[in-house]
Amino acid sequence: MQGTSDPNAELLDAAALCRHLVPDDSVDAFLADHRKELFPDELFADLFPSGRGRPSAPADVIATVMVLQALEGLSDRDAAQALRTNIAWKVAAGLALDDAGIHYSVLTYWRSRLRASDRPDRIFDAVREVITETGVLTGRRRRALDSTLLDDAVATQDTVTQLVSSIRRVRRLVPEAAAVSVSAHDYDASGKPVCAWDDPDAKNALVSGLVNDALAVLAALEGVALDPAQTDAVGLLALVAGQDVEPGDTDGTWRIARRVAPDRVISMVDPEARHMHKSVSEYRDGYKAHLAVEPETGLITATTLTPANAGDGSTGVELLAGESPGLQVLADSAYGSGAVRSALRDAHHDQAIKAIPLRPAVPGGFDRDDFTIDHDARTATCPAGHTVSIAAKGGATFGTRCRGCALRTRCTTAKDGRILHIHEHDAELVEARRAWHAGDFVDDYRQHRPMVERSIAWLVARGHRRVRYRGIERNQHGLSTRVAALNLRRLVNLGLTRTGPTWTLAAG
Repeated sequence: MQGTSDPNAELLDAAALCRHLVPDDSVDAFLADHRKELFPDELFADLFPSGRGRPSAPADVIATVMVLQALEGLSDRDAAQALRTNIAWKVAAGLALDDAGIHYSVLTYWRSRLRASDRPDRIFDAVREVITETGVLTGRRRRALDSTLLDDAVATQDTVTQLVSSIRRVRRLVPEAAAVSVSAHDYDASGKPVCAWDDPDAKNALVSGLVNDALAVLAALEGVALDPAQTDAVGLLALVAGQDVEPGDTDGTWRIARRVAPDRVISMVDPEARHMHKSVSEYRDGYKAHLAVEPETGLITATTLTPANAGDGSTGVELLAGESPGLQVLADSAYGSGAVRSALRDAHHDQAIKAIPLRPAVPGGFDRDDFTIDHDARTATCPAGHTVSIAAKGGATFGTRCRGCALRTRCTTAKDGRILHIHEHDAELVEARRAWHAGDFVDDYRQHRPMVERSIAWLVARGHRRVRYRGIERNQHGLSTRVAALNLRRLVNLGLTRTGPTWTLAAG
């Protein structure tokens, strides 16, 4: 059953004795005064539908601890210790000075309950409702979009480790798999196989043996009825057995492929994490946090988490789904694709988005904007004046017209001449480049977009560059709680208070 806070103050009530020690402009002080209004019991009542049994920890106390934990970047153990020993936390949670607090496992239990509910991000939603009630965003019609990479909580695994781990897991979960004869490794033993890793032939022989073991296990399980956990394990084994290897020089042999699978699983411990290049020379493994920020207040209006290799553009459009038309959307060129621009135009939002730069086929030569495109007639005219038709799939082939052309060296190095590819949203992209180079929104972009960079700096501070959990669902919940805590801190800095039944801003 759900527990509730005792309305009667304890003899050693921390707020009564030590409230003056907590700064009035802090989140701790705000929660001490208003946590029950922000996180009322009914907000969490569905988590404990039964009226029987031992009462849970009070909802306002747990929500307070989760917010402070997210703000300070503490583990569950450290958060429980802070609630036991930190006066400011006791004041915020409404505990007595001699209250022992909670066991750290209570936080794990509550997070599991929240994730399993139909409103897993209700702490974020509660703070968002406060934002709406204050009216602080009324009339503010700008949103800045951006994302940041978050490091995985587990180590990236190489191909051999993934193969061994996935075969071992399937053999442990599926009795029929354990009965299959395997020879490349003792999968009941811990650690990696013994191998002369510097010897390419020995390494290829090991990889061949592991892949053949995996294929033997998969073949033996065809037609076998599996439960959900077994199905996931077998599916992951099939993926791992094919994503990093290719056939060797002889039948039945395999080797590590000299390529990277587009959606490569990087760890059996966290199969949802992905690999992402931040630049040509720098990469990270993990997830990506996406934010929509109101740039004048710094409030984060929406957030979501994706694998690190997910695109920014389509996710950014989704973050604006609940907004009314007429926003000015500020973003860098990662959000500048034609599909994203078309979606924003259809939603009746204005675009202050940096254009994707063109890359000419010849350095310093002609690019797309040096060609004249007639979209109605479906023709393309090159700088030399040759006109060709645009094919149904968007290709404009100049071919033999490039032979002997005086401008060829500035246009193409292709033996068969220049082929221009006209994108489905070509007109949208042309207008975007014109607007960017003409400076139509440069002042707004320079003034307002940097706020999202500051919000990202707040987001990843105190060790939050690395996620704390495994999988998208758990880390999404962690991200939304972190953002809720940051928004609450920002509101407190803006003068958030409660006047009667209404949330207001002192400055407003």
